[in-house]
Amino acid sequence: MIGSLDVSQSALVAQRVRMDVIAGNIANAFTTAQADGRIEPYRRRVVTFGEGTAGGGAGVHVAEVLEDPSEARLQFDPGHPHAIVDGPLRGYVRYPNVSITMEYIDALAASRAYEANLAMMNVTRGMIEQAIQLMA
Repeated sequence: MIGSLDVSQSALVAQRVRMDVIAGNIANAFTTAQADGRIEPYRRRVVTFGEGTAGGGAGVHVAEVLEDPSEARLQFDPGHPHAIVDGPLRGYVRYPNVSITMEYIDALAASRAYEANLAMMNVTRGMIEQAIQLMA
């Protein structure tokens, strides 16, 4: 039963990391330049999961956080300081490939997964408490 607590705990950690990444995506949804000054939009990040080591290979862990390779979205805004100045895209701004709607959906899924694993931990804890009472 303790192994099931480890499995649920690993999932809680993984979903927390996922929520942190989603929060970063939302915070940077309109970031058109990098911290070093390069005019390059923020790239959406996504979490990939791998098998955990808890409970004899059960559980989950964050394998890596990857940048979404999809193209930046273009929006016509000639007054923006990062607008393209030459060529056929003159006046357009490259905005991050972040969809607030998709991030909201991902956050909702991560929240539900977190809640499910928390409930599983509570059930396991209750079973352990009952087993201890039976042994006493």
